[in-house]
Amino acid sequence: MERDAVVVGSGPNGLAAAWTLAAAGLDVELLEGADTFGGGTRSAELTLPGVVHDVCSAAHPLAASAPFFAPGGGPDGQGFDLAAHGVRLLQPEVPLAHAMDGGRFALLQRSVADTADDLEDLAAGDGARYRRLMGPLVDGVDAVGGMLTSSLRAVPTSPADLLTLARFGTRVLRRVPALARQFRGPAAGALLAGSAAHAVQPLDRLGPAGAGLLLNTLAHAVGWPVVEGGSQRIADAVVADLRARGATLRTGRWVGDLRELPSARVVLLDLSPRQLDQLAGDRLPASYRRALARYRYGSGATTVHFVTSEPVPWADPRARRAGTVHLGGPGAEVDAAEREVAAGRHADEPFTLLVQPSVVDPSRAPAGLHPVWSYCHVPSGSDRDMTATITRRIERYAPGFAGTVVASSVRTAARLSIDNPIHVGGDVAVGEATVRQTLARPVPRWDPYSTPLPGVFLCSSATPPGPGVHGMSGVHGARSALRSLGLR
Repeated sequence: MERDAVVVGSGPNGLAAAWTLAAAGLDVELLEGADTFGGGTRSAELTLPGVVHDVCSAAHPLAASAPFFAPGGGPDGQGFDLAAHGVRLLQPEVPLAHAMDGGRFALLQRSVADTADDLEDLAAGDGARYRRLMGPLVDGVDAVGGMLTSSLRAVPTSPADLLTLARFGTRVLRRVPALARQFRGPAAGALLAGSAAHAVQPLDRLGPAGAGLLLNTLAHAVGWPVVEGGSQRIADAVVADLRARGATLRTGRWVGDLRELPSARVVLLDLSPRQLDQLAGDRLPASYRRALARYRYGSGATTVHFVTSEPVPWADPRARRAGTVHLGGPGAEVDAAEREVAAGRHADEPFTLLVQPSVVDPSRAPAGLHPVWSYCHVPSGSDRDMTATITRRIERYAPGFAGTVVASSVRTAARLSIDNPIHVGGDVAVGEATVRQTLARPVPRWDPYSTPLPGVFLCSSATPPGPGVHGMSGVHGARSALRSLGLR
């Protein structure tokens, strides 16, 4: 029997693609190689029984802002309303804290005004400068978020949206070091540098500037929430609704060749360009295969999951209210660490991200225990255990942390790429976030989701709009497939 559609891979984009197709009335089969659905949104008991850890993604500003997950299903009513399906996004009181020297933290709070007031206390005039930098972007967050979760193939027609995007673009063109130099004190620049480092590149490039401004805009506008009970709840909710719509879902089904797939009118792949080349081989035109081979993957990540007997004892008590903590010091230190990793070396003091979900979600662990999620950037394919390094990094800003650790589990970059092959070399962004690869993921093509193979589409983070738990690459890929079938 021929299916209408087969989707390979159940990360957020694969699930969004399958849901979009099923909602359009298609008969859908979803295949996942691992034993559980979810890809980057998986959660598991990685350390002690009863302690839930997010395996990859832990804080979700993009899930809180993406049209696919919006209340009411987004502006077109064709999305998956998380809240309506019982998924609760819990907001820490403080979205982000950035560790500075001297035991003080810079706080990015939900309010631009409150953040500016804190910065003003640290350096006179920086509060007003911060308002001028971030205020217009937060006021125009719908335009910024809408463009950066789109297929990047259309320009807004609203003059107000165009003005907001022009402001965003001019700030990106200045890049992080120049944006930081407008402040008298180091705190505001550090807040931007830490978020910019999510792009896993030296900070004088355009990609980090775009990432930093977007993430901090979302922190003010929608927060950086965690999912009650673990990120897996997002995947579980979509999977349950897919089953209710009659879709067929299978785990433990690794695919080695496209010919192994069930017969279908369209096939959507939540996979990396490298995996597409491996599955299709010489059935792809030589020119397209060469273009796929030019696709550049970024540096890797190593995750360390801790269980502690008490909350992290940050030297600055205000950091104990934050959901996400950046361990980077001043912006120059963040940049130095990213440059080391970009050069293929392990940084002595790597930029480290930490999420402490128990500040708002006690359901993740038995009473008296606290899961702590952390990762740092490492060279692609690294098999180095970074537990001791990350522990030392946390101790620098939270003296006594090591004494609270009762269990830990590490996933090296090499291990991440085995557990989830879409993360080539441990690259959780599925491709380097350069300007070219943002606009032309995975290859220069007006419809980046289609491939030269009739009926075969890509719908992963290797297509626009890129990485993050937003599902929009899956939505756009599914809509491309629907157009090929003559459907809306």
